[in-house]
Amino acid sequence: MHTFEIESEKDIHDLAELFNAYRVFYKQEDNLEIAKAFIKARLQNNDSKFIIYKNEQGEVVGFIQLYPIFSSVSMKKAWILNDLYVDSLFRRQGIAEYLMTQAIQLANTTDAKFLMLETCVSNTSAQHLYKKMGFAEDKETLFMTYNCQ
Repeated sequence: MHTFEIESEKDIHDLAELFNAYRVFYKQEDNLEIAKAFIKARLQNNDSKFIIYKNEQGEVVGFIQLYPIFSSVSMKKAWILNDLYVDSLFRRQGIAEYLMTQAIQLANTTDAKFLMLETCVSNTSAQHLYKKMGFAEDKETLFMTYNCQ
């Protein structure tokens, strides 16, 4: 069972548990209720796209979250692949690659100019996957952030 759309309240709950674990991995506070509220708000406002992966028991064991943006120069849509996470018990089974394939397909079917992502410099296993999937480091653009209070 490899469903890509959120179909039920159980999917939202499973996704929230994974999203919470993802945030904890990045040293954020463990808070399932806030994770669930965040996901519900994204779905209600239709301001991000989740692609989920369910195992044979129908449990969500992996997800990608993408945010739409626009390229003013090309006047086309683009996507930020913001989050990718697979439950630790289900890693090394091709799920991340499968999810990435779906994200690339979404970008292509929406006629996007590009699909971009960022990852930690130390996350070499993710970098290996991204390069395998056709992503390349942008050597011509400087990515900068301003951290708001």
